[in-house]
Amino acid sequence: MAIPFEQRNFQKELDKKIADFQKKGEVPTLLLHSCCAPCSSHVIAYLSDYFKITVFYYNPNISYEEEYRKRVIEQKRFIEEYPAKYPVSFIEGDYDTATYYQTVKGYEHCKEGGERCFLCYELRLRKTAQLAAEKGFDYFTTTLTISPLKNSVKLNQIGLKCAEETGTTYLLSDFKKKEGYKHSIELSKEYHLYRQNYCGCVFAKEQAQAEEAGKAQQ
Repeated sequence: MAIPFEQRNFQKELDKKIADFQKKGEVPTLLLHSCCAPCSSHVIAYLSDYFKITVFYYNPNISYEEEYRKRVIEQKRFIEEYPAKYPVSFIEGDYDTATYYQTVKGYEHCKEGGERCFLCYELRLRKTAQLAAEKGFDYFTTTLTISPLKNSVKLNQIGLKCAEETGTTYLLSDFKKKEGYKHSIELSKEYHLYRQNYCGCVFAKEQAQAEEAGKAQQ
């Protein structure tokens, strides 16, 4: 009997896939969508032993250009400073906030982690899948599953959907497993990476500020 998708252990499946690559002596190419340097830190540290990675920084959801530029700089710096087994390269996508706002129109007031976020995931993963198809990468995936606040099942469902649409192969993941999130925090401290307490969009920032204000009043 097949295990329901939402009950599958994506980390175990990824470990098995990597073991198969090693057995065959293969080092596949991977287009890794990254939301920021801190989230990418563990993922790069983990996967660069087994894949030739190109980090794709495509995040039109980041509402303020100054914030966007800071995150780009930190992403590039981490890639340059981290001693990966296989070299990691970098591609920056278009910073087109108009596309993001059009994508989430009508869902502006959804809570963080809801339908607005799912639309945002799909926007970014579809763009990654399209680039993976165009450039001939063996696989594509995203760092987003590192966050305890992100829905890994939904992200993987969207990734598979985008892969099917573009004729590419999505790498299932749940990078928060095996203390991945904890490791990302440790690496962020080690490399003095710039961190924020929200994903980047104005709606998440407003929610984070409201929560902080609520705590201050308690």
